[in-house]
Amino acid sequence: MAEQKFEKDLEKLEEIVAALEEGELPLDDALKRFEEGIKLAKRCEKALADAEKKIEVLTKNAEGNLEAHPFDDENPEGETGPKVRKSRKHDSDEPKEGGELPF
Repeated sequence: MAEQKFEKDLEKLEEIVAALEEGELPLDDALKRFEEGIKLAKRCEKALADAEKKIEVLTKNAEGNLEAHPFDDENPEGETGPKVRKSRKHDSDEPKEGGELPF
């Protein structure tokens, strides 16, 4: 039931966006539709956030058995163990001309 409401809200939001993009609405009507669109967008965003909380990621443990873990934005692939921040690549990390490394 919640999925149907989400789908209907999203469809209505798309209709509002299309009407606003056409630019043919009087200002008062455009403002009313804009406000309605903002409310729909917030409802859709909340529904997606709630759904995301329910997602579980299956990973294999050391014994090879599948385990369920909550979805984590910081760890979307469900990897276990310490989180390692990847370093950003800098131009100085590239080999210099002649194949020399910068260190």
